[in-house]
Amino acid sequence: MCGTASLTTWRSAASAPSPLTVAALAAPISRGTATTTTPLRPISTNLIVTLDLQDVTLVGFSMGGGDVTRYINNYGSARVAGLALLGAVTPIFGKSDSFPQGVDQSVFDGIRDGLRKDRAQFISDFATPFYGINAGQTVSAGALTQTLNIALLASLKGTIDCVTAFGETDFRPDMAKIDVPTLVIHGSNDQIVPFESTGKLAAEMIKNATLKVYDNAPHGFALTHQDQLNEDLLAFVKSL
Repeated sequence: MCGTASLTTWRSAASAPSPLTVAALAAPISRGTATTTTPLRPISTNLIVTLDLQDVTLVGFSMGGGDVTRYINNYGSARVAGLALLGAVTPIFGKSDSFPQGVDQSVFDGIRDGLRKDRAQFISDFATPFYGINAGQTVSAGALTQTLNIALLASLKGTIDCVTAFGETDFRPDMAKIDVPTLVIHGSNDQIVPFESTGKLAAEMIKNATLKVYDNAPHGFALTHQDQLNEDLLAFVKSL
């Protein structure tokens, strides 16, 4: 999960009147974000094995899409029934010589600079394109406050390192290892993670992938399109 998401985000969705409340939810948190420790120490423990989980559906939002695809590459899919990528940065987000259609690295430089200068204000401003408020989406003041509060729980180092990770990591080798049914959901008006170079390409690269594009939805469609997302995720889990 990226720096503006955490277990709190998933609790909000799962506690709403929703069919997803029938499913057990385990939400790992990226080191350095939320209330985890600041140093980004490697985490070697396989949480799914530790909890002895079976038939797991891995769901990754934004940067978390990279986490769940990397999981399959590292540990295999013996315990995994399906995979869902929500507005994910996979297969590759940042521009490089081998991926010229990616987001220019100067964008990530600007994000890091903004975080260093005034993290609270930068994140507050970032919520506008994140939720598509500048494109007609309506988000309550309370939700915006919650987003800021969650993001500020992360350490500055953790947040900046997240930007570097999702801006520079190439997940294309990981995508080739995905061998379970995969649901790719992306907003057509995602101003943060452009659909054409991420979600659309991911669906083309993954065997057995189903693509759902939410019309005019922003990056933060888990809030703006919560009911639709819950219905689609539940239907996907039931189909596995």
